[in-house]
Amino acid sequence: MEPPDAWAGTRRAPRLLLLALLLGAHPGAQAEMQVSVPSLVEVMRGASVTLNCTPLGFHKEYVLKWFLTDRTKVRRLLAEAQVQGSEVQASVKDSLGRSPPYRLDSPGRLVLAEAQVSDELDYVCVVTAGAAGTAEATSRLQVFAKPEATDVHPNKGMLSVTDDLAQEIATCHSRNGNPVSQITWYRNGEPLQVPMEMNAEGYITSRTIREASGLHSLTSTLYLRLHKADRDAEFHCSAHFSLPQGQHGRLDSQPFRLSLHYPTEHVQFWVDSPATAEGWVREGDSVQLVCRGDGNSSPEYIFYYVQNQEEKMLKADFLGNWTLEKVQRNQSGIYGCRAEDFDAEDDAKLTQTLELRVAYLDPIEFSDKEELSSTLGSSVSTNCSVQGLPAPALRWTKDSVPLGDGPTLSLSSVTFDSAGTYVCEAYMPTVPLLSRTRMLTLLVEGSPEISEAETQPQAEGSWQEGDEVRLVCFARGYPEPKLTWSELGGSPTEPVPKRQGWVSSSLTVKLTNAMSQNGVSCEASNPHGNAWHVFHFNPLAPQTSQAGVAVMAVAVSVGLLLLVVAIFYCMRRKGRPGCCRRGEKGAPPPGDPELSHSGSQQPEQTGLLMRGPSGKARHGSGGFGDEC
Repeated sequence: MEPPDAWAGTRRAPRLLLLALLLGAHPGAQAEMQVSVPSLVEVMRGASVTLNCTPLGFHKEYVLKWFLTDRTKVRRLLAEAQVQGSEVQASVKDSLGRSPPYRLDSPGRLVLAEAQVSDELDYVCVVTAGAAGTAEATSRLQVFAKPEATDVHPNKGMLSVTDDLAQEIATCHSRNGNPVSQITWYRNGEPLQVPMEMNAEGYITSRTIREASGLHSLTSTLYLRLHKADRDAEFHCSAHFSLPQGQHGRLDSQPFRLSLHYPTEHVQFWVDSPATAEGWVREGDSVQLVCRGDGNSSPEYIFYYVQNQEEKMLKADFLGNWTLEKVQRNQSGIYGCRAEDFDAEDDAKLTQTLELRVAYLDPIEFSDKEELSSTLGSSVSTNCSVQGLPAPALRWTKDSVPLGDGPTLSLSSVTFDSAGTYVCEAYMPTVPLLSRTRMLTLLVEGSPEISEAETQPQAEGSWQEGDEVRLVCFARGYPEPKLTWSELGGSPTEPVPKRQGWVSSSLTVKLTNAMSQNGVSCEASNPHGNAWHVFHFNPLAPQTSQAGVAVMAVAVSVGLLLLVVAIFYCMRRKGRPGCCRRGEKGAPPPGDPELSHSGSQQPEQTGLLMRGPSGKARHGSGGFGDEC
C-alpha cells in the first residue's frame, strides 16, 4: 500500500506543470528568485562586521529578512527590510539581548558592532519577491581572538634521573583565545615529539576549557623520563593560534631549567692556591684543597692523608673544601678525597689523590762574619750557604750588579773600589716567589788616596796677588782619613754625598807671593800612612792696576797741555811771513842758520823756543823765533 503523500504528489504534478507552461507563455513573467551572501565571514573579536545580502537580477519590490540560527537549529528573526523601488523601510525586530544591538543598513546589510565569540553562528538571509518567489542563503560568522601571553609552571622539585618512569616536567597555559590554540613543547629550541598516550619515556596531557565569555583556554602538561644530559637543557612551550585570512600567530613562554638529581660519576681534586706549574706551594701560605664531584646533589666529601700506606681521616663535609693555614714543610705528602654517593654506579670513580709539595728556604749562612776587613791589594774569598727544597740557587751581587753564580765570592787585588756591601741571594727557579737575601760588608784598609781629578782650583788662568780662591781636597781610605791644610781656615773633614768612602775638606784663601812660590798643600792621613797634594799657581802679577791708571792720566794731561801751547804759538805768529811755513824763501832772521848752497835745510830744532847763551829767549824783530 502506497503512502497518501505519494498519491497527493501524483495529483499535484499535472497542475504544477500547467502553471509552469502558462508562466512561460506569458510575456511579462519573472525569473526565479536568487540571493548572494558570503558563505564565511571572519572578524577579530571586538571589531565591527557587516553581513551582505544581495538579490540577483532586477526586482522592483521585495522583502529581505535576516534570521539567526541558534545552536538548537531554531531560526530567530533579527531584522527586516521592505524595498519598493528606491525606497527602503528597514527595522530591527529582535536583538536577542545583544549589546550593542544589531543594525540594518540600506539596502539590507546586517551590521554587528564589537563582534563577540557568542556571535559565531549562522545568519540566514531570506528574500521574497512576489511572483519571483523566495530565496535564501546562509553566511557563517567566525570570530577570532588572540590568546593571552603563554605562561608555564615548571616543576620546582628535585627530579631524579634514576627514576624509570616519566615525571611531570611543567604545565603550559594558553588562555582566552578563539579558536582553541595548539601547544607545542621545546627542548633546547627543538620541538619535542611526544605522544598523547601515556608511556614510560614521555607523554602529554591536554585540557580545554570554554570560558563564560565564550573564549577557550588550553592547558598542556608535559611528562618525560629524564637523563643526566638534561641538567643543562632549556625547556619552553609555545601556543600556536589562528588569525583571519589563513594567518597564524605564536606566543612563547619563558624558558626554564630543571633541578635534577643525578649520581656522581667522576671526582676532581686540586690545589686552589698560588702554586707553580710543578705543584709547589710556599711554606707559610694558606693552601686550599678542593674536591668536586659531577653529581647533584652534592655528596659528602671525606679528606684524608696517606701515611705509611694508611688513610688518616682529616675532615668530612658537603662543601668539598679544606684549608691548611700557614702550611709547613712537614705537611708535604699524599692527600686524598672521596665522595660518598650511594646512588653512584658500581664502576664510578669516586676517589682522587694528589701530592702536596711544600717549598721552603732557610736563612742564609755565611762562612765568615757579616763584616770583613782586608788590606789594600790583598785577596778575599768567602762563602754563603742555604738549605731548601727544591734545591735553591745562589748568586752574589754588588750595587745590583751580578758578580757570579754560586756560593763563593772571590776578589783578588782589592782596591778601595772593592769596599762596600755585597748581597748573597738564594732563590728557586721553580718557585719564583720564594727567595732570601743576606748582606756582607767589605772594608778595605790602606793609606789614604787623593783624587787628583777633584783637587784642581775652580778657576784657571793668570792669578794675581790678592785673588780669593776656594780649594777642595778629596780623599779616601780606611780608617777614614783626616784632611789638613798648610794654611789656616780649612773646613772639617766630611763624607762626600753619593760617593761611598770619600771625604772632603775645603779652604778659601787670598793668594800671596809666598803661596805662588810654595803652593798650598792638602794632607790626608790615617794610621796606615799619609798622602799629599799641592795646589800650584802661576807667578802672581803685582797689584798695579791703580798705579798704571794714574800714570796714564798724567801722560794724557801733559800731551794735551803741549798741544794747547803749540796752537797758541801758531796763532801769535799768524800774519808774519814764513811763520809756521816750512821751506819759504827769504832772508832768515839774524842769528839763524842759513841754507846751504845745495838748498838743503838745516835740521829743525827740537825745542819749542830758542834760547840764547844767557838762557833767555832769542828775539828777532818780533821777539820770537821763526820756528813754529
